[in-house]
Amino acid sequence: MHIDPFGVEIWMNANETRCRLNLAETCVSAMTLTELAALTGRNADLLSDLMEVPLSYGAIEGSDRLRRAIAALYDGRAASEVLVAHGTAGANDLAWRALVGPGDHVVSLVPTYQQHVSIPESLGAEVSRLHLTPESGYLPDPEALRALLRPDTKVVAFTNPNNPTGSLMPPDLLREIVAMVEGAGATVLADEVYRGTAQQGDGRSLSAAEISPHAVVTAGMSKSFSLAGLRLGWILGPAWLREAAERHRDYTTISVGMVDDHLAALALENAEAVLARSRRITRENLAILSDWVEAEPGVDWVRPGAGTTALLRYDLAMGSEQLCTELLAETGILLTPGAVMGAEGTLRIGFANRTEDLREGLPLLSAFLRARR
Repeated sequence: MHIDPFGVEIWMNANETRCRLNLAETCVSAMTLTELAALTGRNADLLSDLMEVPLSYGAIEGSDRLRRAIAALYDGRAASEVLVAHGTAGANDLAWRALVGPGDHVVSLVPTYQQHVSIPESLGAEVSRLHLTPESGYLPDPEALRALLRPDTKVVAFTNPNNPTGSLMPPDLLREIVAMVEGAGATVLADEVYRGTAQQGDGRSLSAAEISPHAVVTAGMSKSFSLAGLRLGWILGPAWLREAAERHRDYTTISVGMVDDHLAALALENAEAVLARSRRITRENLAILSDWVEAEPGVDWVRPGAGTTALLRYDLAMGSEQLCTELLAETGILLTPGAVMGAEGTLRIGFANRTEDLREGLPLLSAFLRARR
C-alpha cells in the first residue's frame, strides 16, 4: 500500500528538537503531572493513585470511567457511543479505514491535517479537494461543496476548528454542511481536536456530534487539553462505524495504556479547569500575535477564531521551506512552512506554547523578514 509522505510530521520530526523557540508547536503548552494534580485537586493523591493502576490491557474500548468523561463533552451523547484510540491520529486512521475503500469518493476541505487526504487516497478512494480561501475567512462555501458531491460520495471530511488556519464554522454553517452531506447520503467526518479553544464566550463550540447521531467525530487529549504525551484520543459515532473501527484496531493497537486511560479520565472529569487554562493561554497569546501582525508590513492573515495555529501570508520572493530553514538556522525559531501543507506562500505559526517564547520570537522574526526585504 502506498501512502504519501506526511509533510508536516516529517518537518517537525527533523526540526523540533533543534530549535530554541518553538513557534511551530500546535498544542497548548503542555502540562506536567504536578500541574495536572493541582488543577484537579489531587495534589496529595495523584502519584499514590497511579501506584495502584494495574498495568494490564484494561477495557479494550476504554474504561467506563473514561468514556463517561468523554461523552460528557458532548450534549446528548452516551458513553456507549465512544471508542477510545491512540491519540486523535489513531482515531482518524481507524475512522478512515472503517469508512472508505477502493473506488469510493471523498471530499476533503483543505488546507487540513494531511491524514484527511492521504489516508483515504492510500485506501483507494478518490479525493476531491474543496479549497478554503482567505477571502472567505477559510470557511466553506456551501454551494461549492454541493457542486463537488456525487452519488458515490461516501465521506466529507474537515477539521473544525481548522488546522492550520484557526477558522471556526459558525453554528448555522456547520448545521447546513452536516444536513447537506447527510442529505446526499454521505457521512461527515469532523476532526475536532482543537474544540474548546474558541476565542469568544466559554470557548465551547458546537460539535457535529451534537447536530447528528450519524456524524463521525474524532478528538483527543493533545491540543486543547495540553496532554499530548498521553497519546489518547477517541471516536464518537454510530454503532456500525465503531464496530468497523474496532475490527481494524484489533489488528494494530488493541487498547490504550492503563496509565493513559487513568490520567485522561482524571483530566476530563475536570475538563472545565483544564480548558480554562487553555483559554487563558490561547487568548493572551493570540492578542500578542495579533498586535504583531497588525504592525508587521508584508504579513497578512485571517485572525483565528479558535485553535492554536494561524496561517500567515508573506510577501517575500522565496519559498516557505527555504524561509523556515534559514529562519531556524539564523534565529533558532521554528515555524512550519506552508509548502509541507499544500499552502505555499504561507507560514503556520503556533501561538499556544510558552508566552515568553512568543514575546521573544516575534521581534526576531520581524528582523529576519526585514533583512530579506
